[in-house]
Amino acid sequence: MSIKTRFAPSPTGYLHVGGARTALFSWLHARKHGGRFVLRIEDTDLERSNAESVNAILEGMTWLGLEYDEGPFYQTHRFERYEEIVQQLLAEGHAYRCNCSKERLEELREGQMARKEKPRYDGHCREHYVDPDEPHVIRFRNPHEGSVVFDDLVRGRLAFSNDELDDLIIKRTDGSPTYNLSVVVDDLDMGITQVIRGDDHINNTPRQINILKALGAELPQYAHVPMILGDDGARLSKRHGAVSVMQYRDQGLLPEALLNYLVRLGWSHGDQEIFSLDEMIELFDIGNVNKAASSFNTEKLLWINQHYIKEGDPARVAHLLSVHMGDLGIDPALGPDLVEVVKVQRERAKTLVELAEVCAFFYKDFDEYNANSMKKAFTEAAIAPLERARALLSGLDEWQPEAIKRVLDEVVAELEIGFGKLGMPLRLAVTGGAPSPDLDVTLQLVGQEASLRRIDRALETIRGLL
Repeated sequence: MSIKTRFAPSPTGYLHVGGARTALFSWLHARKHGGRFVLRIEDTDLERSNAESVNAILEGMTWLGLEYDEGPFYQTHRFERYEEIVQQLLAEGHAYRCNCSKERLEELREGQMARKEKPRYDGHCREHYVDPDEPHVIRFRNPHEGSVVFDDLVRGRLAFSNDELDDLIIKRTDGSPTYNLSVVVDDLDMGITQVIRGDDHINNTPRQINILKALGAELPQYAHVPMILGDDGARLSKRHGAVSVMQYRDQGLLPEALLNYLVRLGWSHGDQEIFSLDEMIELFDIGNVNKAASSFNTEKLLWINQHYIKEGDPARVAHLLSVHMGDLGIDPALGPDLVEVVKVQRERAKTLVELAEVCAFFYKDFDEYNANSMKKAFTEAAIAPLERARALLSGLDEWQPEAIKRVLDEVVAELEIGFGKLGMPLRLAVTGGAPSPDLDVTLQLVGQEASLRRIDRALETIRGLL
């Protein structure tokens, strides 16, 4: 049997990290078994669904690289099919019309709550005739006898007594289908073989299985993955910080770092922490996902992100970094090769935002110097070394690290000073105090014209301090 999984978010907000992990697990399962991965937009909640959220989901999937083989399919485009199934269930006696008023249902619920009973519909309209022309809903006629038993790929065997399940609404008064009907029809029509989703759907599963059985359909396998908690033990939410996938992009995370972190939230392979995408596909097993909830650890995520910045392909890091350089008003094309800058600066940042900040001085002059460094470096004793270095550097025809280093060594020897007497004020003059590589490499990347301009500014600043 060909494997087919799906990711089916509701477009009522951003793509959050819990949804992204579910999508990743579904994607990995399909890829591991040579199957297909479907993206389905469950937009039947017409009041809350919106195009902006759809775009946010699609953008998040694209950024993460979780390409889908089919879709995106939209439930709002399939209302005729849902109506066809509703009519089939009615005709075969698996559904019925219900015209119970809101007042009656509320009174029923309050009474059950007062008696400490589980609130549910009492089947009042099961055997009553309801005129199709009057306002009504359609309810599924859930079996009263027996149990729903299924082997969850994560949680093992689960059983639910049918007498605990009520006759759920499958079509609202306005004619729109409900979630539990549309998801069943979609999974059936799309040939989904494994339904991998959050464990908040566990209570829906027996209801959906009963509808599938009523339709004579083959059941998919189910895998309910545990929720993600914040580091305080509460369910992950906005108050824990960024929970949107695109927020993490904006904060300077690499997509491969976020995927690597998410796959380890609830799944492991020995003590291995870093996984390439190919390794994830090869090693991932949905049956090895933990039953317990996982805690989100931002520091661990940043550690993984830093690993990918330091060890990743510099050209790819530079490509992703360019957006953040743009956020600082910098066009990387108007300066040194960004790939070369990444190579010398990438060990100095945990995020691309931080990396952009420590790379900025290579491309534009800074507004001010580091105050603490100024006190130590910008003294009267720095004037002569800076002036002599400036004179010799301006005469270089070849602006390369080797030639620059020869000039700096010549100044130190000529003035009979330690290298720090030149290096400290020169580095501050050129970088403003930002973290930087060896001085000859720094000057080479900053460029001859900008380096000389900054030395002139430093000399002017020092004289102004005296």
